[in-house]
Amino acid sequence: MHADQMIATKSPPGKIRTTLEMIKFEHSVFALPFALMGALLAGRFAGPGWPTWRQLAWIVVGMVGARSAAMTMNRIADIDYDRLNPRTASRALVTGALSLQFAWLFTILSSAVLNLAAWQLNSLALKLSPIVLVVLFGYSYTKRFTTWAHLVLGFCLGMAPAAAWVAVSGALDRRMIVLCAAVTLWVAGFDVLYALQDIEFDRQAGLFSIPRKFGIGGALAIARVMHVVMLALLAVAAWSFALPWPAWAGLVLVGALLAYEHSLVTPADLSRINAAFFTVNGYISMLLLISWGAAIWVSRS
Repeated sequence: MHADQMIATKSPPGKIRTTLEMIKFEHSVFALPFALMGALLAGRFAGPGWPTWRQLAWIVVGMVGARSAAMTMNRIADIDYDRLNPRTASRALVTGALSLQFAWLFTILSSAVLNLAAWQLNSLALKLSPIVLVVLFGYSYTKRFTTWAHLVLGFCLGMAPAAAWVAVSGALDRRMIVLCAAVTLWVAGFDVLYALQDIEFDRQAGLFSIPRKFGIGGALAIARVMHVVMLALLAVAAWSFALPWPAWAGLVLVGALLAYEHSLVTPADLSRINAAFFTVNGYISMLLLISWGAAIWVSRS
């Protein structure tokens, strides 16, 4: 069946499900908690109190718009590679379940949603929103020329807490740079683990990645170092905001989860990469939101 005919016969609920699968909507759990952390920190240390429900709602809308645009652009940019990679050959744009025309339209609309949310928040957020899109879209091409594309992906999510701080306060605090760097290294570290699945394909296709350059053992060591430095940066951030004990308790638990994540993946056994990537990292982001949110609450009492 021709791709256009497949799209025409797909029911709206089915098309929605396919679109959500294309953008991996469930992975929002990786980024959204850090945006909410940034908002809570801004409300506590740069504002009169907690962020308003209106601010939180527009932050969520902006995050969804930004992430949807970025993920769809990534699928558009990588469609030729996705066709050749057995792991990705069943993706919607490759099979024709969604058309390129639809993907471009969805990217434009998602970008507009981000800009609308930024406009509703404050002038600085609106001014910075095009820069955010440049970074998000630029990542899609970095694997073609740099081994360190994992860090660019990390920065795409690492911007979340700083963006939320700007959304609430209308300014930026240098302490947020430390938190952004921590999130960047966290994401880059687990993306290195995820990229182990494509090490042979990257070699064949001429794509760059840490696993391709340093091998499985080297990539695992680099991911561990990234996560150790991430924990150190989170500790610096917690200290800089003088956060009380719940934040520190959360860091201890996050350290334990990271150790468990790395125990799941060894040079001799890569079969549990998905468990390390999806399950453990979802717990980490939610744990940090809960523990740091509790610390902010305690610090206000």
